[in-house]
Order: sequence, then C-alpha cells, then structure tokens
Amino acid sequence: MPKVLVIHGPNLNMLGMREPDVYGTKTLDEIDHMLRQDAAEMGLQLEIVQSNHEGEIIEAIQGAYERAQAIIINPAGYTHTSVAIRDALAAVRLPVIEVHLSNLWAREQWRERSVTAPVCVGVIGGFGAVSYLLALRAANSIIEKRA
Repeated sequence: MPKVLVIHGPNLNMLGMREPDVYGTKTLDEIDHMLRQDAAEMGLQLEIVQSNHEGEIIEAIQGAYERAQAIIINPAGYTHTSVAIRDALAAVRLPVIEVHLSNLWAREQWRERSVTAPVCVGVIGGFGAVSYLLALRAANSIIEKRA
C-alpha cells in the first residue's frame, strides 16, 4: 500500500484555538481524521507528524526517503525561513506538495515568499482544512501515475 508522509509544522498543534478567523476552527486531530478517512478510501497509508522543531521535521523528511511515495507538508512559519527544510525536501527526491490553510498571498507581504515551494510539485492554500484533502488527492494522482 503506498504511503504518504504528512508533516504539520510549528504551531499547527494549536489549531482550533489559534486565530480561528485566519486558520479556521478545525483542530489538528480533526484534520488528521479527515485525512485518514480519505486516504483509506484511496488505498493510501498515512504517516502523520507534527513538530514545532525544525530538526525533527528534517529528520521526518529524511526518514521518508525509503518509506513513502510522496510528502504533504505545511511548513507553517518555516515556509519563509527554512533553507534546511527546503534542502531536505530536495534531497529525498520525492514528490512534495506544500499546503497552507490560509491564502498566503492575501496576507502580509512577507508571507508571499516560500523558500520551500520551489522544490515542491505544487502549492495548495487558502481552503482551510480542505487544502490538506486537495493535497492528498494530488499526491494520490501523482502516485498512481508513477505506478
């Protein structure tokens, strides 16, 4: 069964209470539950990681090299700053989809720059929790084409 690694970056463990006008009211557990349901319907296995620590995110990415067929990542605040996460994503040479709950380009100007997006197949954002489900569908499509 193909595996997709889902990585939730810093502060996403606070979803549901953190700026609900920007990020919505769904908790991270609710998003993970939705992802697991859709993954099961698609015949995908999920590994889900949330970390507030850059090094742990990098280790999860590196660990996916031999275990996963795709990565979905919401780098959160690291989107704009982490060359190390960008380099890890490039190194594993897996299809990566970057996800954001909000539309970064409709927010502060400094959020418009993603250092991780250039090594991703695509970026999905602005649809709240549905952004993750759209990313999962995209990952499944990529995996099916490679099979």
